[in-house]
Amino acid sequence: MYARSTTIQAQPSAIDAGIAHVRDVTMPALEDIPGCIGLSLLVDRKSGRCIATTAWETEDAMRESADRVRAIRDRAAETFRGGAMIEHWEIAALHRDHRSREGACARVVWSKMDPSRADSAIDTYKSQALPAMEGLEGFCSASLLVDRASGRGVSSVTFDNADAMDRNRDQATAMRDRIAGQAGMEVTDIGEFELALAHLRVPELV
Repeated sequence: MYARSTTIQAQPSAIDAGIAHVRDVTMPALEDIPGCIGLSLLVDRKSGRCIATTAWETEDAMRESADRVRAIRDRAAETFRGGAMIEHWEIAALHRDHRSREGACARVVWSKMDPSRADSAIDTYKSQALPAMEGLEGFCSASLLVDRASGRGVSSVTFDNADAMDRNRDQATAMRDRIAGQAGMEVTDIGEFELALAHLRVPELV
């Protein structure tokens, strides 16, 4: 399974219009593209950073969709009134405890590692990080996306609501520092987002 993420630095005043556009226009258009298995949208209303992620059955399907997706993406970025940065990933792990509900939020952690240690880092995420994250208050699901060539990775953990995410922050930080050290991963950025749309149909990957 593979994913394409589009990060848009939106105008905060345009975020609601952008969410509506992705829900009503972008998602139906993507559903007509072979190999697409859904979309999620994270938004940070304070900073304006918004991340739309599409999932694909194969790497070929993701690459072959590029031309069709470009026009769809450009229209969405215009609605958010911001530019778009595109990244491509392998979906290395995904685990759901339960489906997210209205009000769900996500903590996203970007990291980098030695590309030669990618398999070891993925194994550590599956065997140690996922079980530990399941114990965090409000845990819904977690995923790990990796770019093996560059050694970059991004983990997204979804929680039932912002209050639960606030209360588990210290516990999550201690857990992240410990496991990142064991996996040889350096954390490069952390963000907390509203889960505005959750329509990824990726199966369990653990």
